[in-house]
Amino acid sequence: MVVLNIAVIASDELARSIAKAADQRDVHTYVHKENGPKGARILSLIRPAKYPERLPPFLNALSTSQAGIIEITTVDASLGEVLVAFASAGIKRGLAVVNPPDGGWVDEDQVQMLFKQAGLEAWTFERNDGVHLRERMYALMDDIESVLEANADAPLVLPVDQHFNVKGIGLVAIGYVQSGRVSVHDEVLLLPANGTGNAKSLQVMDDDVEVASAGDRVGLALRNAKEDHLTGGTIIVHPPIEDKRANLSVPWPWTSTIAPASS
Repeated sequence: MVVLNIAVIASDELARSIAKAADQRDVHTYVHKENGPKGARILSLIRPAKYPERLPPFLNALSTSQAGIIEITTVDASLGEVLVAFASAGIKRGLAVVNPPDGGWVDEDQVQMLFKQAGLEAWTFERNDGVHLRERMYALMDDIESVLEANADAPLVLPVDQHFNVKGIGLVAIGYVQSGRVSVHDEVLLLPANGTGNAKSLQVMDDDVEVASAGDRVGLALRNAKEDHLTGGTIIVHPPIEDKRANLSVPWPWTSTIAPASS
């Protein structure tokens, strides 16, 4: 299964024309799934519905996405802020849709120049058609499929954006798997508190699963974890391993990939 997360600054109507609405909280999500030769191929649109009033959901969307969609209804300071944010997040691929309101007008040449000035010259301008936009996103997924697969094989990084206690289940952390995989029964670390826990169960798109991979939005039920170790800035990782007898070293995710231990 390959998942492409897409940060979306656009209307609910445009997002729904591309994918089916799922979670509708501060960050609205929309999902479209197709089966390919290698398994499921999923487009996951992440739309910070309360932006620009609330900035954190927008930043969360940017941090977990590999592509973007921006709907341009007018040229103003807010558009400039959005372009700079996407460029700063390193999201160099995406789709722009010029869609002024009835009776309005947007100079597409001017908008294209703004994208180039922001460093988003690789973005393409597309017509406002949900099926067409979906096809363009799948084409983009094909272009970076090897990157997405490599990301799934990297060490686990799971930023937490929500957490709560669920009756009968216990403490649940929710977030997008930024890289790597997490499996049921895995031992995990909660940073920066250095808290520990065990993956009791996992849910992706309301289905119980054994493994959640890069790109998945997962609900991770934790066993033997303390709620005060979870905050809006918590990152869940696997603990580092240093086993000289097995000649294996699994470092922190931000240092390197799995490598033989030094003698």
